[in-house]
Amino acid sequence: MIALPASMRVFERGWLSSNNVFFIDETHAALVDSGYATHAPQTLALVRQALGNERTLDLIVNTHLHSDHCGGNALLQSTFVCETLIPQTEADAVREWDEEKLTFHATGQTCERFGFTGTIAPGATLRLGGLDWSVLGAPGHDPHSLMLYCAEERLLISADALWENGFGVIFPELEGESGFAEQRAVLDLIATLDVRAVIPGHGAPFTDVSKALDIAFSRIDYLRADPVRNAKNALKVLIVFKLMELRSMPVSELLLLVDEARAMRAAANLLSDDRPGLVREYLAELAASGVLRMEGETVKIG
Repeated sequence: MIALPASMRVFERGWLSSNNVFFIDETHAALVDSGYATHAPQTLALVRQALGNERTLDLIVNTHLHSDHCGGNALLQSTFVCETLIPQTEADAVREWDEEKLTFHATGQTCERFGFTGTIAPGATLRLGGLDWSVLGAPGHDPHSLMLYCAEERLLISADALWENGFGVIFPELEGESGFAEQRAVLDLIATLDVRAVIPGHGAPFTDVSKALDIAFSRIDYLRADPVRNAKNALKVLIVFKLMELRSMPVSELLLLVDEARAMRAAANLLSDDRPGLVREYLAELAASGVLRMEGETVKIG
């Protein structure tokens, strides 16, 4: 069991929603990341239970604005009068609600519109749970992503920059932008920090940071050696994510989604000139591994 400060709790979620980190002290309650839209009622229930009857949520902090990290924002904002801090470089996209720039359309995912009251950037310090948290840049998986580090408690909220067994898809590389070099630089940064425990965006908190970094360094080298590997992983991840959301989907609708969602289309185009054939091939692979099942022209999960 990882010892966390009394003012801090981790709501470990499934893969459709990011983990949520809840902070509460005598005067202030905050939540870091809010999960996916379809899980927003569950996020709200977790927050309400943690708050008790006499407290309200004062602040939402988003490490980045992928839909699985900010999909609960709107419901929380409509329930509580709370501030919301987002990465500074995403401010215009949120203000204008540009769903292409925010990657919701690009990944075939959904997110209810939310607002923000302020921004954060690398170099800032947040006071959460009576502790100071340094804001660190974490581009790679997402150009705008941030991490939070508490030197006093030697804790790192790493979002999708470091998991126990890897890290998130390197999305910029799907569309010809740099991401591998940035991800490696973030891992180098984490290696310089004195960290006793990591709270990742997905999966359980962990303490063997050195082992996780070794795995992550090995993986980034593997992906950089052949970018097709990143594209294949991205397309499979996005397909499975959509199926986790809907539970069942006609293959024809999935093929249309891959054509329309920019990140899915870009990944597929890096892999094959025959997108429908490629998707069917991957569905067969995922079915063979037990991740999903095919029932005629319908694909199901769970």
